[in-house]
Amino acid sequence: MKLNDAVWGALLLLLGGALLVHVQGFPNMSGQRVGPGLFPGLLGFGLCTCGAILAVRGLRARAAARDGSQPWYTLPQWSRSPRHALAFSVLVAVNLLYLFAVDKLGFIITGTVYLTALMWVLQVKPKRIVPLALVLTLLIHFAFYKLLRVPLPWGVLQSVAW
Repeated sequence: MKLNDAVWGALLLLLGGALLVHVQGFPNMSGQRVGPGLFPGLLGFGLCTCGAILAVRGLRARAAARDGSQPWYTLPQWSRSPRHALAFSVLVAVNLLYLFAVDKLGFIITGTVYLTALMWVLQVKPKRIVPLALVLTLLIHFAFYKLLRVPLPWGVLQSVAW
């Protein structure tokens, strides 16, 4: 979806304003003029500045195009394609599956289902999908669990944890 610059500008202004309000609660450091809120405050100011520029630009472009050629939002071309709409739906579904099922099923099972679904919708050769998904999931698990020491959930495979 393509949003008009004025919409993005308004969102950046809101984000920057919220950040500026939030950093007001950061404590001051005794004996120093700068504190922990300096850099987040500068970031908030920058977001507000960029948001204002985008909003003005978007409103000017919309006013200049009085024939309605500058809508607030437009749907992308791919959204009219059934194949691409299915792929987007599968992407959203597997992310929700991961979010809600990874603790119960475990990373290896959830990751394998995740990659299998994505490879299926991306039209990988069917005989390669499951072996490839399993090998990639095990490699990802090894990299995060053993090398980076990220505690990934085992879920139903808890009894066979390495």
